[in-house]
Amino acid sequence: MPVHECKITDNERVLETVRYVLSIHHNRSSFLINNKYITNSLNNEYINVDLGDRSYAIRIATDFGPLSALPGNGRKTLLISDTNVSPLYGNVCAAALQAAGFTVIPATVAAGEPSKNLHVTEVLYNACAAAGLDRSSSITALGGGVVGDLAGFVAATYLRGLDFIQVPTSLLAMVDSSVGGKTGVNLEAGKNLVGCFYQPTEVVINPETLKTLPEREYRSGLAEVFKYGLILDGDFYRRLSDAGEALRERHDGLLAGVIARCCALKADVVASDEHERGGQRALLNFGHTFGHAIEAWSGYGRMLHGEAVAIGMVFAARLSQRYGGLNGDDVELLEQNLTAVGLPIRLQAEADAWPDIRQRMQSDKKSAGGSLRFVLLDGIGSAAANRRVTESDLTEVWNVISH
Repeated sequence: MPVHECKITDNERVLETVRYVLSIHHNRSSFLINNKYITNSLNNEYINVDLGDRSYAIRIATDFGPLSALPGNGRKTLLISDTNVSPLYGNVCAAALQAAGFTVIPATVAAGEPSKNLHVTEVLYNACAAAGLDRSSSITALGGGVVGDLAGFVAATYLRGLDFIQVPTSLLAMVDSSVGGKTGVNLEAGKNLVGCFYQPTEVVINPETLKTLPEREYRSGLAEVFKYGLILDGDFYRRLSDAGEALRERHDGLLAGVIARCCALKADVVASDEHERGGQRALLNFGHTFGHAIEAWSGYGRMLHGEAVAIGMVFAARLSQRYGGLNGDDVELLEQNLTAVGLPIRLQAEADAWPDIRQRMQSDKKSAGGSLRFVLLDGIGSAAANRRVTESDLTEVWNVISH
């Protein structure tokens, strides 16, 4: 899909914040931003996910205007949203797609993680068939991470693959799940065990939608934001540490820059290791081995993904301390940062929950050859994947973070 110019924002302060964040430290690391991933002009600011002929743009705008610049050409698109987001943004998003020439067919699923399953996937397949979608059609995801993962899996598998447009409306989806092509659904045995890599053709991010995001959902997304600083950019992490109050209050200019920075970091990682085979993309799983396990253990939907990841990052940070990557002050600062934005750092669980959670960790996608592997920190802003840890260390850290 070709790149189209569109104005990012009518707020010059937000625009300058985005430009600044995209440019900082651009020569310091292959994981950070360099000029080939950014194209700048007065009316066009976007992050390019460089995947050759499958490259796509991530556009940050204060409305859904970038959608109206896409080449609809009379094609059909199934607009998948959920019962929370569709009443708020379904019509305006559909109007932007219609302005581009798309014929829009809406499909709505129940909001929440329980919808991310094979049964709902089949319902959406039938919606595709009823709408008469063909190989020229597309799927558009309007919502948070659940909608994006579910719609992406439908796009990847219906008619062996349709164009896929991501329009994330939650902070977690904006900074993480909408970029990189991971799609899938959950099984009772674990999270995201059925799925595939399938890149979108465009990502359009409108931070204005965060103003209607429930507080708990917003805080959940901040866990992924801190993750990027911890594993890839120590300076970014330190800036986040100093901005706790502004982050919690959803400061417009700060959020635009934070979203841009996270997307740019992820775009660089995805471009270098799209299918998580070289170890670099695996770093993005920091906090997720334990996080996914407790999310499944608690029952999907009871604990939000970001809440589970926050506790998972504390678990991984304490393991990192045991293996020499972090010191006590680093772990304490992480816990302070997460607490400052309203995220949990301990799991309320009885001691006898550990065997079940440990088994769920073993079932996680990130285990290899029957051996559990962790992403651990070698320092703030530096991480390593596929690290083995002892059972005694796992148990001792569990005893610290559970109560």
